[in-house]
Amino acid sequence: MTERQKTAPMLLWPQGAPGARGTQQEDCPRLTPYLVRSDTPTACIIVCPGGGYTMRAPHEGAPIALWLNSIGISAFVLDYRVAPYQHPYPLLDAQRAIRTVRCHAEEWNIDPKRVGILGFSAGGHLAATAGTHYDPGDAHASDPIERMGCRPDLMILCYPVISFGRSRHQGSRVNLIGEEPSEELVELLSNERQVTADTPPAFMWHTANDPVVPVANVLLFAEQLAAHQIDFALHVYPKGPHGLGLAERYPDIATWTAHCASWLNCHGFGRRES
Repeated sequence: MTERQKTAPMLLWPQGAPGARGTQQEDCPRLTPYLVRSDTPTACIIVCPGGGYTMRAPHEGAPIALWLNSIGISAFVLDYRVAPYQHPYPLLDAQRAIRTVRCHAEEWNIDPKRVGILGFSAGGHLAATAGTHYDPGDAHASDPIERMGCRPDLMILCYPVISFGRSRHQGSRVNLIGEEPSEELVELLSNERQVTADTPPAFMWHTANDPVVPVANVLLFAEQLAAHQIDFALHVYPKGPHGLGLAERYPDIATWTAHCASWLNCHGFGRRES
């Protein structure tokens, strides 16, 4: 059995997050580390639970981190800000999480070149946004965390919201960018429109009859990844509800974890022997 260590949640901005409306828990984005004990640096993945940008579903947080631990990958569950916070605050939280992990890589025994991001539903939108909106860091920043780049090395997108266009999940769009957003903002956060030749690889899965987030979201993203020659894997299961998480009650869909583990191993995120 893989040895793991869960540590206490840590604030992403100990002195207060940018744009914070107060000092309550929901004003203070944080990371909960689930670290794998290893003789060599491990890969890690930041987990973004879904919830329509109004909450963060518990079954898409800790259980996912523990599954990642079981395949030798350290994990961090991200409590990003949700409504009434809107864009850009969830994205700033995800970017800060990636920078934080890279800044503390030696302390946490993590390979800073193997940092991925995983998200479900609206958390999948956040993960895809982090994978299409990033920067190399500010080399002159006084805060060492802000000197780190925030491009994830890969993305895992589980029944994700991708587009804010025709196939959108209306609730996620309203909660993140409001009832009447500008066309420019809709374009910016429709992530299929933001794919470039530098976009990181992606593993995606969805159910064809998802009643909440249309499967067209992953199809649009896959089309653009293919157009830009970005490596990706896509699994579409014929039937299943939204919000499945590990999908333990649906044996056919639960195979997504095995497929994902194999894909991660192919991309150098598996265990590395000393």
